[in-house]
Amino acid sequence: MITPRTDHLIDLALEEDLSLGDLTSRAIFPPRHRSRAVIEARASLVICGLEVAARVLTRVDPALRVRPLVADGARVRSRQPVLRVAGPTASLLAAERTALNFLQRLSGIATLSAAYAAAVAGTGVRVVDTRKTIPGWRALEKAAVRCGGCCNHRSSLGEHVLIKDNHIAAAGSIGRAVAAARAAAPHVARVEVEAGSLAQVRAAVTAGAEVILLDNLTPTQVAAAVRLIAGRARVEVSGGITLGNIREYALPGVDVISVGALTHSVPAADLSLEIIEA
Repeated sequence: MITPRTDHLIDLALEEDLSLGDLTSRAIFPPRHRSRAVIEARASLVICGLEVAARVLTRVDPALRVRPLVADGARVRSRQPVLRVAGPTASLLAAERTALNFLQRLSGIATLSAAYAAAVAGTGVRVVDTRKTIPGWRALEKAAVRCGGCCNHRSSLGEHVLIKDNHIAAAGSIGRAVAAARAAAPHVARVEVEAGSLAQVRAAVTAGAEVILLDNLTPTQVAAAVRLIAGRARVEVSGGITLGNIREYALPGVDVISVGALTHSVPAADLSLEIIEA
């Protein structure tokens, strides 16, 4: 999870929070003052981002000694410690908020992803994320999705062809858009077409799409589309998917359900840092 980009994100976050230093902690605690602390869960959750939180702490001060107590992807209970840290008190407190920001965001994504994965258990359908991520955070957020047991859709526009509504509108038809994409894209690139109606599903099948994305259809309409596709393409479903209705969409013949909510509107997980000895 730690890459040069992650380090860059951490540095940006620390610059944002500590460009003028930590006036309060430096005023109260001399450099020799030491403390021990734990980060603990305040609710049942799936933990993710411990390596990033540890990196934040040691980036602020290499003298901080950090020990994760569980592994990313673990389900932890309320009040369970997930990480211990010891060292200069002022440094520990200066790093606290930034470390928690990363950990709470990534654990929130992992926890929600675990709920979606559980909701389709036994159906054979894969739940995947989207590109609706915080700019710069995509690799971390997609790692958190995997921590929770879901899968990743494309990470960038260059991974495969996905012809959406605006591509179709500008090209004039699904057939024209698919033909142009096939002529220009690498021969190994699969072509996926978004379809918002049964008429568009027919056009996508006729054009030879390898994957058809059924967007904002009802479960009844999805079932009809699956019958129409009849195994000639893989089937993805998206739009309006919630924990309450996802199992209705996990119908025979559906391969993938994409859920933007895994990253774009997930609540932060409840974790806190507590001093246990000073």
